Amino acid sequence: MKIGVDIRALMDKQYSGVSEYTSILLRTLLRLDNDNEYRLFYNSFRDVRSRIGNFEHPNLEVKRSHYPNKFFNYCLQKSLAWPKLDRLAGGVDVFWSPHINFSNFSKETKHVLTIHDISFLHYPEFFSYRKNFWHRALALKKLASECAAIVAVSENTRQDIIELLKIEPEKVHTIYSGVNPGVPMPGPEEERNFFRRHELKKRFILYLGTIEPRKNIAGLIYAYNRLRDENVNLVDLQLVLAGGSGWRNRLIYRAWEESPYRRDIKFLGYVSAREKELLYQRAEVFIYPSYYEGFGLPPLEAMARNLPVITSNVSSLPEVVGPAALTVNPHDINEIAKALELVVTDSQVRTRLIKAGQEQIHNFSWEKTAKRYLELFNSL
Repeated sequence: MKIGVDIRALMDKQYSGVSEYTSILLRTLLRLDNDNEYRLFYNSFRDVRSRIGNFEHPNLEVKRSHYPNKFFNYCLQKSLAWPKLDRLAGGVDVFWSPHINFSNFSKETKHVLTIHDISFLHYPEFFSYRKNFWHRALALKKLASECAAIVAVSENTRQDIIELLKIEPEKVHTIYSGVNPGVPMPGPEEERNFFRRHELKKRFILYLGTIEPRKNIAGLIYAYNRLRDENVNLVDLQLVLAGGSGWRNRLIYRAWEESPYRRDIKFLGYVSAREKELLYQRAEVFIYPSYYEGFGLPPLEAMARNLPVITSNVSSLPEVVGPAALTVNPHDINEIAKALELVVTDSQVRTRLIKAGQEQIHNFSWEKTAKRYLELFNSL
């Protein structure tokens, strides 16, 4: 069988979310599968091979078209429904799209689309005008209806796809993600320089993800204010917010500017994989109070690094973290503050959450994910 893969998500300058998912899962598929042939496709006018990285497999080819991306997406794919991606990939039996994107396929090719979440249908107000225009232009309902199969990364996302996109239930398959592997820790000198550069103390609460409204970062800042107001002995506890800047985050930075503890609230920006490991290893607690997630990898990553986790009790997050995290109402500032207070002041709670997290992560592995995908490809 010839399997085409859309690797346009790997053209991102900074990997996160979908790009990490695509890279790790594709490499796992190639490691496990010696029977099928793979054709990786991307379009770029510029040379972005350094971002995509090298893929080694005896039965693999990388195919690239050279159109300017906006022309390729809006003029060719959106307006003309040409050229067909499976043909650009050299002719394939199954074509897998790890992310929603502008695309068209020949009738004989089985298209498998992974949908990570449809938060833009639930909360369009959390996205910029440009993002909302892009989502509307994609015509997701039509794209999904033409697929041979759809992969949802959680049961919650599966139900959203069925209900909001009106897709037949038997066509939508839940396949959980794995837990991202760690990278080697930086040496002592690099670690000291990193913490000195960002003025980080020994004790801190960690959030890691894009700085955008859906992640409820303003609410987290308000909860941190309340935690500090009510616990004068936590004067040495910082709030560290690591992640690239997203969109519509003006109110987030306003909440920071108005905080009486703004000097102890640190925006680090995008952090590398090695820097992320440093933060996981040194943090006191990981918090992820998002309003909506299709899956939510960061809480699982934190559990794998022996961190106690606090996250929201909505969307897919309870499904993913199970009983291994404290779950809170993301709309309740007091509840978030109380959960933080409990974890940073009660060592027994911390120990219980860490132990439960180590058990929970065994439910998720990239090998399981890849094997489920191969079963799906073969069934088509």
